Amino acid sequence: MNKTVLITGASRGIGAAAARLFAKEGCHVIINYRKSKAEAEKLAAETGAEIFCADVRDRSQVDAMFSACGGVDILINNAGISRFGLFSDLTSAEWHEMLDTTLTGAYHCIQAALPHMIHQKDGRILNISSIWGITGASCEAAYSTAKAGLIGMTRALAKELGPSGIRVNCVAPGVIDTDMNAHLTKETLASLQEETPLGTIGTPEDVARLLLFLAGRGGDFITGQVISPNGGFVI
Repeated sequence: MNKTVLITGASRGIGAAAARLFAKEGCHVIINYRKSKAEAEKLAAETGAEIFCADVRDRSQVDAMFSACGGVDILINNAGISRFGLFSDLTSAEWHEMLDTTLTGAYHCIQAALPHMIHQKDGRILNISSIWGITGASCEAAYSTAKAGLIGMTRALAKELGPSGIRVNCVAPGVIDTDMNAHLTKETLASLQEETPLGTIGTPEDVARLLLFLAGRGGDFITGQVISPNGGFVI
């Protein structure tokens, strides 16, 4: 696959797994990170990818990143944060940080990617949501809201950008073994695993393989969809 792919928040977890897989398939991979420089550099050395430090919440940094990268054929909006706690304790700053990172960051990146995609009448935009964006999660109201917003944006943009040959899809993973779930106790993880019909927790590689499928020829006739690799946890 001779394509340029930019993955936001790609220094670890799902983003890192996707970077490895897309690089293996021959893509020119650009790893975006905000704080995890050492992890990004290590991943770049492993995969031959480029790295670019940019805070997706800042439009000027996003524009500079896309200007330096040239045209991006595949955009994976993976940057995000998690926060667990009661809605009544959620501060305004925490609320805005969540929405700005996950939802506004994707908005910035998509707008920056579109001129090249529209010009070439081709492009793939993949937004990383979550099962909690579909169902909502107790004590994760801000996270659920931001991830649900990605689903709405995906569906709207698929209709708007389809005539330009641009496919827009959303991947909404279930419980995945990443640093983002490090706050969960062993007992909670065991319970979630038991609730999953396939009887296992997902891996970042499980999600990366789906992203590769949607970005490749397998995704030619797929747009506006929310696909959830979750082992049957949500059906």
